[in-house]
Amino acid sequence: MQRRVPRWSQIRELIQIEPPALRRDARLTRAATVWDLRRMGRRRTPRAVFDYVDGAAEAEISLHRSREAFRHIEFVPRVLRDVSKVDTTTTILGKPASMPLALSPTGFTRMMHSAGEPAVAAAAAAAGIPYSLSTLGTTSARDLARAVPHAERWFQLYVWKDRGFARELIDAARDGRYSALILTVDTPVAGARLRDVYNGLTIPPKLRWKTILDGALHPAWWWDLLTTEPLEFASLRSSEGTVAELIDKVFDPSVDFDDLAWLKETWDGPVIVKGVQTPDDAVAVAERGADAVIVSNHGGRQLDRAPVTLEVLPEVVTAIGDRAEVYVDGGIMSGADIAAALCLGARAAMVGRAYLYGLMAGGRTGVDRAIAILRAELVRTMQLLGVTTVDELDGSRVRWRHR
Repeated sequence: MQRRVPRWSQIRELIQIEPPALRRDARLTRAATVWDLRRMGRRRTPRAVFDYVDGAAEAEISLHRSREAFRHIEFVPRVLRDVSKVDTTTTILGKPASMPLALSPTGFTRMMHSAGEPAVAAAAAAAGIPYSLSTLGTTSARDLARAVPHAERWFQLYVWKDRGFARELIDAARDGRYSALILTVDTPVAGARLRDVYNGLTIPPKLRWKTILDGALHPAWWWDLLTTEPLEFASLRSSEGTVAELIDKVFDPSVDFDDLAWLKETWDGPVIVKGVQTPDDAVAVAERGADAVIVSNHGGRQLDRAPVTLEVLPEVVTAIGDRAEVYVDGGIMSGADIAAALCLGARAAMVGRAYLYGLMAGGRTGVDRAIAILRAELVRTMQLLGVTTVDELDGSRVRWRHR
């Protein structure tokens, strides 16, 4: 082999140093996965804030099992299919959606970024998917309706000890033209979210020496917090203390199926029941008028060692039949996860942490990026599976690997 001395012009073509991304928007475009957004969000926010989003109950076994379940799904691709055009559109509760995805309700959203719920709802509206506002949100139902009037908005409701106040929240959702109510049924009492306990997270956040020192490492977040409206729950008259103390104070642990009947009488639109974890309960709520159920273990934030939602999903779908639509959440971090959930029978998938990581990383732009990543991954997965519509994502496209 004969060697030669390279010319500078040849070397110069090989050396292409990418300039640093100084603007946050530019950095966000480099996020290739939701996990990348998680890392960005972790760098921007204090530990207590990040842990509030990232953590789960007790030993966090449910959270890890939920994510691990998707790793045991094996796709069954078919080849030599024309996948030049892929259609991700579907209907959710009879209304068109650009993809089989909805954004789950999350509490205390403005803690992650001052843009809060309006930014998330606007991103969902731009993407053509539903957004769910939590009772424990930091923007009221009426304010969100004014801020993002054209979004497909659902309102999530807990059953309160004070039924009169619950009725006020329902009236606010009705006035704001929310299209559906989500009744969350897996929170009779608060789960033991130990990260919040160890971090001393309170509502509103209290300045301690530990948080002050941590805040010094995240000045942008603190500036964002201190120069905007005070951080508080929008729908609560009093919210002093920890999240767990608040839940145990105002949520009703005696809730039963009669409360679902009461809600159906009080609300004249679709009712979605969130927190179903067994086929029997799914059938029971469907028989009592639920229009949809969300197979959910609350992101592992309530009962640790709860059923893995992806595993119980096919049983729920079979048990319910066509009596109600079935959605699923828990552990979904990619578009491939969404495809797997649909193959196992879900009408749509729901995500919470995935978009909150984007919100923490970059406000509205970060949520846009999270949705765009999920969409691109879903499209690519469908193409590689050899399908062109979401209706083709069925049980023939997946199998469980030995666990």
